[in-house]
Formats: sequence, structure tokens, C-alpha cells
Amino acid sequence: MKFKIWEWALIAVLIVTFIGGLDINRSSKALSDKLIRLHVVANSDTDADQSLKLRVRDAVLDKLRPALEGARDRESAQEIIGGRLAEIEGAARGVISESGKEYGVKATLCKESFPTTEYDNFALPAGEYLSLRVTIGEGAGHNWWCVVFPPICDAGVIDGQTSAAIGLTDSEVGLITGKNEGYVVRFRIMELWGKLTELFR
Repeated sequence: MKFKIWEWALIAVLIVTFIGGLDINRSSKALSDKLIRLHVVANSDTDADQSLKLRVRDAVLDKLRPALEGARDRESAQEIIGGRLAEIEGAARGVISESGKEYGVKATLCKESFPTTEYDNFALPAGEYLSLRVTIGEGAGHNWWCVVFPPICDAGVIDGQTSAAIGLTDSEVGLITGKNEGYVVRFRIMELWGKLTELFR
């Protein structure tokens, strides 16, 4: 069977994209090993529960912000967070109680799969990340996620000081801040490739 010119062109594009994607995949794995995501899951999708989710998020960040100031890598941050899970749950319960709800709350450190996520000044590739997961009540509502370590949830930007403090390379910073042109598109291509791979398995 002979291929038409446009079919060969398409095959060539797919091959180049795949090879480039393998490089991004390796880089994103190295990156995920340096970050801890924050994942807050609402009780439901009602306006009240979604608003409560954000107040719980703020309480968790307020609790962790001073504690994580001395963390210099993911391992030390993981130890700090892991030792404060009960405190995190307590802070969340306080907010929930103030709102007049009686939901339970559970804070855990676990590995979770995240999709490609875009923020104002950077993006993170899809992949498996260590996550501080805070589940409110039934955990049946839309969730909210960002990065608790390094502490960029508030700033929404990775600056030179933050990247240097936790050992991000210039390449990794370029990968997620858009200095590498087309980074989000390539993230999404690799995310789609991963889904197709799982499908065929």
C-alpha cells in the first residue's frame, strides 16, 4: 500500500512529536519528584460547599506556610506535612464548624495522577505527584489543586529564588513557565498519548 504525501507528512509529525514528548516526559517526571501538590476536594458542587472548599484551602495554606519555610527539598517538606496531618484536619474542621456544617474531613499524603494544569504564569504537566489530599465530607464535589511545596499557590509564579531553593534546573523552570515554546500543547499531547497507551493496554 502506497502512502500519499500528506500521510507521510502526518507520520513524520507524529514521530517528531513522540520523540519530543519522550524528552518532556522524562523532564516532567524529574519535576514531579520535587513538588508536592495540594488537592482539596469539596463535599459537593453546591455553591456553599464550593465556597467552603476555598476557605478550607486558605486555612490549610495558613497552617503550612510558616512550617514549610525551612524546607529545602521535597523529602523535608513531606516530613513536615506528614507530621502535621492532624493539625491540618483540625484547621479544616474549624472552618467547617464556623460555616455551620458537620462534615468530616480527612487529610492524607498520597500519590495521585493529575492532568495538565495551567495557572496564570506557569503550567504543570500531567503525571503522578505526591499530594496532600484534603477531602471534605463525601468528597463528591469539584476539587481544587495547586502546589504546596514549593509555596507557589499564593504567588502563582516560580521565581529564581524559589527555584534555586529547591533545586529546580533552568530547563525545568523553562519547561513549566513557558520559556520552552509550545510547552502546554506538548504537555497535552503527552497526556493524550498516555491515555491512549492505557486504553490499548
